[in-house]
Amino acid sequence: MIIDCHGHYTTAPPALEAWRGRQIASLTDPSAAPARADLRISDDELRESIESNQLRLMDERGIDVTVFSPRASFMAHHIGDFATSAAWAAICNELCHRVSQLYPERFVPAAMLPQSPGVDPATCLPELTRCVEEFGAVALNLNPDPSGGHWTAPPLTDRSWYPVYEKMAEYDIPAMVHVSTSVNPAFHTTGAHYLNADTTAFMQLVQGDLFADFPTLRLIIPHGGGAVPYHWGRFRGLAMALGKPPLEEHVLGNVYFDTCVYHQPGSDLLYDVIPARNILFASEMIGAVRDIDPCTGHHFDDTRRYAEAAKLPADDLAAVQEHNARAVYPRLDALLKRQGR
Repeated sequence: MIIDCHGHYTTAPPALEAWRGRQIASLTDPSAAPARADLRISDDELRESIESNQLRLMDERGIDVTVFSPRASFMAHHIGDFATSAAWAAICNELCHRVSQLYPERFVPAAMLPQSPGVDPATCLPELTRCVEEFGAVALNLNPDPSGGHWTAPPLTDRSWYPVYEKMAEYDIPAMVHVSTSVNPAFHTTGAHYLNADTTAFMQLVQGDLFADFPTLRLIIPHGGGAVPYHWGRFRGLAMALGKPPLEEHVLGNVYFDTCVYHQPGSDLLYDVIPARNILFASEMIGAVRDIDPCTGHHFDDTRRYAEAAKLPADDLAAVQEHNARAVYPRLDALLKRQGR
């Protein structure tokens, strides 16, 4: 089995974006505010949006299951206030849940949180609870920078995040540390901000001692960890300078990396540097890079090809493609077992 731990609903029907446009317009014109009931998307529209896109490519690439969350760039936590984010998160999470109900053996939901700049993360707990208990979410996406590229939030090791971590520990679910749109013109959203955030989040975890307080907490850093594998020596040296234990002891019991790296040399580096037990297969398909690589004739985001060309030992490849995800996402593992898989 191949489990893709990093999927977003990037092909949602146009009605979703139209509803969001009305919501944003209402921030300056309250009379334009849409009700949640105004969004009407039929099951047939959901099927059409999925079957010709994500599901078709999953079948072509041999991906069995995708952990499916709302579109990352659409989270846009910097827009409006907490009430804005709460309404938007509720709608997006419900759509992902509906997709998982239509295709229960192919898609499993992960929750978007209603984060908002300067707002206590504890305000996210009701939506997190709803997504786990009602929608069967197996994970959440945690945005370390709700400001949209200005980094006004405290580090992930700050105690203000602890209510979220406590709920994660209670439910035994992991979080993918994933930013949203950048409104800072210095940082392109997918080419800079995402990768900056991956690197920044890892360094925050190196600097702190979060896992002493939450020994069972599990965090996935996407996009291959940003600069982390490429500069592993730098991070090892900085951990030593900070008086921290070796990275294998300090963070690798709790931090994992996905395989959303879109060329063979970069993928090979990830597999060479990071222990196989800390790597989870992912493609972020359909996501930031959608074209065909003219050098290979294959889509950039067909990450299964890179994994299999890396010539990993069979046990390591099976761990990356399936077993690590089952261990890091125990609710996903339980669901698959109930399905007889």
